[in-house]
Amino acid sequence: MMNHSQSTGADYNYTIVRQFALTTVLWGIVGMSVGVLIAAQLIWPQLNFDTPWLTYSRLRPLHTNAVIFAFGTSALFATSYYVVQRTCQIRLFAPKLAAFTFWGWQAVIIAAAITLPMGFTQGKEYAELEWPIDIAIAIIWVSYAIVFFGTIAKRTTSHIYVANWFFGAFIITVAVLHIVNSMVVPVSLFKSYSLYSGAVDAMVQWWYGHNAVGFLLTAGFLGMMYYFVPKQAGRPVYSYRLSIVHFWALIALYIWAGPHHLHYTALPDWTQSLGMVMSLILFAPSWGGMINGIMTLSGAWHKLRTDPVLRFLVVSLSFYGMSTFEGPMMAIKTVNALSHYTDWTIGHVHSGALGWVAMVSIGSLYHLIPVLFGHGRMYSMKLVNVHFWLATIGTVLYIVSMWISGVMQGLMWRAVNSDGTLTYSFVESLEASYPFYFVRFIGGCFFLTGMFIMAYNVIKTVKASKDSLPAIAEA
Repeated sequence: MMNHSQSTGADYNYTIVRQFALTTVLWGIVGMSVGVLIAAQLIWPQLNFDTPWLTYSRLRPLHTNAVIFAFGTSALFATSYYVVQRTCQIRLFAPKLAAFTFWGWQAVIIAAAITLPMGFTQGKEYAELEWPIDIAIAIIWVSYAIVFFGTIAKRTTSHIYVANWFFGAFIITVAVLHIVNSMVVPVSLFKSYSLYSGAVDAMVQWWYGHNAVGFLLTAGFLGMMYYFVPKQAGRPVYSYRLSIVHFWALIALYIWAGPHHLHYTALPDWTQSLGMVMSLILFAPSWGGMINGIMTLSGAWHKLRTDPVLRFLVVSLSFYGMSTFEGPMMAIKTVNALSHYTDWTIGHVHSGALGWVAMVSIGSLYHLIPVLFGHGRMYSMKLVNVHFWLATIGTVLYIVSMWISGVMQGLMWRAVNSDGTLTYSFVESLEASYPFYFVRFIGGCFFLTGMFIMAYNVIKTVKASKDSLPAIAEA
């Protein structure tokens, strides 16, 4: 597919891709370290050290913002800037604007890392940051769109590869979601009130919140999948037609699924039901995309025995399939009556976040970094393999412990005695969850250890001379 500048990338702007690729690894370690700390705080509450800035309530939004917007979005910036250049066979449009998106995004991340522990928050899931930072995000995101679509507009190829459709949809939709949900009335530099009230505010928030999952954490990373899985496997996409059907079905349906976060609330019943039905229909395009990715390995299955990078990418698709089966199931009102507000939801989120988002990002970076720094492969493929098993075992420990804990909590909360009184107090359900919190903490430690190994491997790859690694041409 790519013919010129195959080995050197001399005609492409790789500087911005290198910057985002390296910061992805850094922010992954930071965000996951905070996650492991707050997982530990649920077992040992004294780990907040009686310091307001280190309390669970302040570190938890720092964790979610760091892993979604610092780690995940940096991975999306890196891969989208790389893929759009390679598939359009043209240098990145507006290089100074691209550089602005990098430095601006780092400034936003640091602003979040300062303000969230200080307690400056709007209290909205995944949208906690206060209005001055929100405005900065909007400006950077519009700049990102100009760079990305400007590159597509001046492409030298007639075709727009499917990965760019997914990247493009994610960029446009996240801009709309962010701007609409961030409409506030500022009362001071660090305090504002939402423009919406009551149930409407909740609806707008979860229209945003679920589509931060649907477009940022799904559509964007599917763009990544549609480029790096075929590249690493050395095979064409299984069905290009299916990828187009997958794209249009996904973006048409995902935007409607938000109300399933608000079952049994003040939201109108018809809105809850609509969210449930759309979530169930969403199962079809999600699995269409997963099958398309996994079937791309037809004729290349043997490579999984020797290629841990490909293993990362394929196992991420398996977790994607599992998460997108589980999500629609949990959106069914009767299932949601058991699962809502329990650890089952936490398990579901992390099967998507660790299993799908992190693993597809890690696999893509392991493919990308040797290309960006002029090597054939990573410094140590054995360490890539060790990382794969740490990540897989860590994810499984995490999600299985949360599934068991969550179902147990749901059953304990609804258990009643013959006289109609509750069988268990809330504290009893919490005590019963402790062993599973410990397993979750261990799982998080496994995953974080893998990230440290990745950082070491990346540093050694970057530092290594080109002659010290065997030259293997890029697939």
